[in-house]
Amino acid sequence: METNNNYDSKADTLTHIKRVNELLGNVAIEFIKRGQVHDDSKINSPEKEYFDRETPKLKNLVYGTPEYQASLDALKPALDNHYAKNSHHPEHYPNGIDGMNLFDLAEMFFDWKAATERGKNGNIYTSIEKNKGRFKMSDQLCHIFENTAKYMKYEEPMKSLN
Repeated sequence: METNNNYDSKADTLTHIKRVNELLGNVAIEFIKRGQVHDDSKINSPEKEYFDRETPKLKNLVYGTPEYQASLDALKPALDNHYAKNSHHPEHYPNGIDGMNLFDLAEMFFDWKAATERGKNGNIYTSIEKNKGRFKMSDQLCHIFENTAKYMKYEEPMKSLN
């Protein structure tokens, strides 16, 4: 391999490493800010009253079932307000997930994970599978979500009963 003996790449590489470190630090700060205000609209009117009534019911329902959907229907006024105020929900955007940025997308994923821990038989892999059709997610995005769940060592996918 022929090289230019007058050039040492170390300084340029260290500058690049430092810049990526700065950019990742900015990303971390954005995620911390989002974590501090995540779902704040739920603790105030007009959402709180609805969530006070429906959250105990949702804890005993399986995601995606008709009973679960009926509880969501009862939450519609609160959810309409919630989606309007919280960009980590696809419903916030006229074009759904396609309108989201990377921060919205990541917050949505971790919101789904936290929601699986609140409900009956919650499972992040099942949520990804059910939300694929609901939000018209690509196979690629679903694989990224599944890979992230595995990387984070979340529960294993539910085994098929077949």
